[in-house]
This record gives sequence, C-alpha cells and structure tokens, in this order.
Amino acid sequence: MTQLADQLGLERFAVMGASGGGPHALACAAVLPEQVPATACLASLAPLQADALDWFGGMASDGESLRAALLGRAAREEFELTAEFDPESFNDRDYATLAGTWASLGTDVGLAAADGTEGLVVDDLAFVLPWGFSVADIVTPVLCAQSGRDRVVPPPHVTWLLQNTPETELRLRPRDGHSSVLNACALAMDWLCASTTSPCRLG
Repeated sequence: MTQLADQLGLERFAVMGASGGGPHALACAAVLPEQVPATACLASLAPLQADALDWFGGMASDGESLRAALLGRAAREEFELTAEFDPESFNDRDYATLAGTWASLGTDVGLAAADGTEGLVVDDLAFVLPWGFSVADIVTPVLCAQSGRDRVVPPPHVTWLLQNTPETELRLRPRDGHSSVLNACALAMDWLCASTTSPCRLG
C-alpha cells in the first residue's frame, strides 16, 4: 500500500475494504497510523486466533474452504478442484443486489475466475494465518458495517472487532446479507471523508 501511495503522491489516505478486504484495510490502519487517518470495513473477518469467538459458527457450508486452508496450501488447492458455490451463502437481498446495483461485481468475479483459482487459495490461506498485527493497536477511527444475516462472515466477527479495536463504530444492517452490505459503501465513504481533517482522497 505504501508503494502505491508513493506512486500516487498520497501522504495521507483513507482505506475501505469489504469482505476479505477488511483484514487488509485493518492492517493499513494498524501499521500506518500516520498515513491512514480513518478506515472502513464492510463484513470483515476477525482473526482466526480471536479469543472467545466461534470463528466458523454460522458460516455457510461450515466454512469448508477456510477449514481446508487450515490444512495448508495443498489441501486448499485440492478442495478447489471440486468446490461448488453454496446458494445458501446469500439471501434474497444479496441476489437482488448482484442483479441490480452491484451487477458489475458478478462480471468481475467471472473475469477473475477465468484466470484461475490462485487468488481464492491465497486469500483463504492469508485469512487463517496470524495477521502479523493486533487490532488492539489501531489508534485511528474505524467504521464497521455489518449485515445481520451474513452467512459468509457472520455477525459475531464484527462483535469481536468492536470489542477489541479501540476506536470502532458500527453500522448494522439487520436484513442484509454478505453482498447486500455493499450498499453501505456510500455511507462508509461519507463517514471516511467526515473523519479526515485533510481533503478526502479515498484509497
């Protein structure tokens, strides 16, 4: 991220990450406090090593792809050979969102899949390994947007983040699922701009 910021000439920048991007956004907040004045996460995972959190609890298909990643790269790659999407991962609002406002996301996923499954494997391996930082060390404001009916990243993950990240606010969307929470992006961007003291430039 620092290399990208340097190339763009950004001294300070806000960061937003959704789903698997959440931990990466939190990493920026933890290790770059002078450069990242505010961070937003939508449906972010908590670290696997989180105390008093049933990490897999409530996940569709019992989080089988992440459980495979726990066994190492070879096991995760083998799992992907026969992996199938569980339609119960999403609810009606998710499917409506992907057919409407966020239809482009489905297109992007299709393009990424055409290049292979390496990204999926690497992401899952990163999620189950120690993150290399503690969310307790984040000293700048964080906004977490979370769906009440998310079966990919269940609500207890954001509860743990709220309890363990000092400057965190929550925007709960009780009826949304994992994809429909993306409709909170505009709210999150407004919050990021309001939380920065310099001209708002989102990264």
